[in-house]
Amino acid sequence: MNYETVIGMEVHVELHTQSKMFCRCPAHHFQIGANEHVCPVCTAQPGALPVINGRAIELTVMTGMALGCQIRPHSVFARKNYVYPDLPKGYQVSQYELPLCEHGQVVIHTSDGRRKQIAIERVHLEEDTGKLMHQGNASLVDYNRAGVPLMEIVTDASIRSADEAFAYVQKIRQLVRYLGASTGDMEKGAMRCEANISVRPEGSQVFGTKVEVKNLNSFRAVRNAIDYEVQRQIEVIEEGGTVRQVTMGWDEGAATTREQRSKEFADDYRYFPEPDLLDVDVTAEWIDGARSQLPELPDERAARFVESFRLSTDDAALMTEDRAVADWFEQVIAAGTEPAAAANWISGELFRRLKDAEAAIEEITLTPGQLAELIGLVTAGTISGSAAKEVFAVMWEEGGSPTQIVEARGLQQVSDTGELESQVDTVIAAQADAADKVRNGDDKPIQFLMGMVMRATRGKANPQVVQHLLRDKLQG
Repeated sequence: MNYETVIGMEVHVELHTQSKMFCRCPAHHFQIGANEHVCPVCTAQPGALPVINGRAIELTVMTGMALGCQIRPHSVFARKNYVYPDLPKGYQVSQYELPLCEHGQVVIHTSDGRRKQIAIERVHLEEDTGKLMHQGNASLVDYNRAGVPLMEIVTDASIRSADEAFAYVQKIRQLVRYLGASTGDMEKGAMRCEANISVRPEGSQVFGTKVEVKNLNSFRAVRNAIDYEVQRQIEVIEEGGTVRQVTMGWDEGAATTREQRSKEFADDYRYFPEPDLLDVDVTAEWIDGARSQLPELPDERAARFVESFRLSTDDAALMTEDRAVADWFEQVIAAGTEPAAAANWISGELFRRLKDAEAAIEEITLTPGQLAELIGLVTAGTISGSAAKEVFAVMWEEGGSPTQIVEARGLQQVSDTGELESQVDTVIAAQADAADKVRNGDDKPIQFLMGMVMRATRGKANPQVVQHLLRDKLQG
């Protein structure tokens, strides 16, 4: 029997705010000592009262807008009751019946080139939990992360494969980074995913039993955990068993899902409005103000790059994948460079250097103007493409003007026909057999003869001029 996979995704995104969700503690919790950023509010001391972080509300609404959601003018925080050691209150402050954002959609592009729209059911705001560290038979708890603003983005069940889920999570990370809402760094825990997975016979309209796989903290884990869990459920059904509604964890080392507990339902959490917080009411003017902060979104920007700069769809997607790269690319063009040439250099030499250095484009000393100047030297025929790569390497390592580097290293390309003509004559005389073939109508040896001239000039000859001279002399 063939089976259809049904997936809904919950993506948790730590918001990039200065302070935590309900207190003044710094929200930053990476690479600091345990329990340094804590206070009576985020550790739930008696009598401590929370205050809502307005910037977290704003970033959540902006994300909802980017996802095409309806923004609720009235939303409510609620208590979600469950008891774990990393949850100091014994409940989590979240949103339930009245979230900030509802009914949106996002378009993904899968690895096989398909476009698919994924429906967003809700985007709501809550607080993060602390973090447990297990040491032998004991567990230690660090509350630095407790109370950090956490945005949850929930889809419907329209995702049909691990590949689509992978593309969806990538799209969410791209959007929150464009908005400046979050770093989206999954390896640091700033973005985490949960997948609700079921299978059903192909053609059936009845959903299978849903299994939640929690805390997927890398793109690799998203793809591998879903593929494994789908196959596990199919094997259970094929063997005559029944899939149980449970919560599973992903064991990266063993590459398996492992049962953690029976699946909770909404009633188990005993939601009720948080009595220590006011309801959130936003005006139309406030919503307009939040909307005015939205940047040009990646899909819109890619479409503009195709229309205005005549880039290919693939190049436009590559240039707009990261907002800082897109900004840098446009600055190169503004300095007077052809868009296609700028895209070629950025996606080639620049991306290779960034990858090797494990650096972001914001961290480099090379400027858009310097790259534009280098491309201009190639376009003008002042230097060859190979010489340009040599100049780029010097610019990357040492900095400096490309024009000055070319002059200092003697990398100027020889385009003077009088200077090159003697070299061409010498090569024609030395390679008489190849020259005769060209004279007799065989065009293939032209490339060989060009290579010999380039070798004789140590790569400084202008290839176009050399080819013109060879053809003029051999083909009349």
